Amino acid sequence: QVQLVESGGGWMQPGGSLRLSCTASGFTLDYYNVGWFRQTPGKEREGMSCKDIDGRTYNAESVKGRFTISTGHVQNTNMVYLQMNSLKPEDTAVYYCAAGLTVATLSPSYSHWGQGTQVTVAS
Repeated sequence: QVQLVESGGGWMQPGGSLRLSCTASGFTLDYYNVGWFRQTPGKEREGMSCKDIDGRTYNAESVKGRFTISTGHVQNTNMVYLQMNSLKPEDTAVYYCAAGLTVATLSPSYSHWGQGTQVTVAS
């Protein structure tokens, strides 16, 4: 059973950094494309960063140079990370981790999703 659990959200001042983590279980991460998305009330879920099985990464224009997606293994646990730097108030949203076997994309077409973690950027 594929399960994704995000953590690391919280409050940060503008200009600060946060690293989101996603624990991925029930599948072999190396065979899956992964992505990070965010959503605010009344808006569609939008893709921030994604990584394909060959290691290539793609970022939305709004976060290029600020957000970085990566994957890793910690004590036999699959992990997906989103390093967020130079945070802005408009980065405030619920952030979701996603995984799927189809092409890596910034559109929300992944088959598996986490429950989300809130990120708030404010003074």
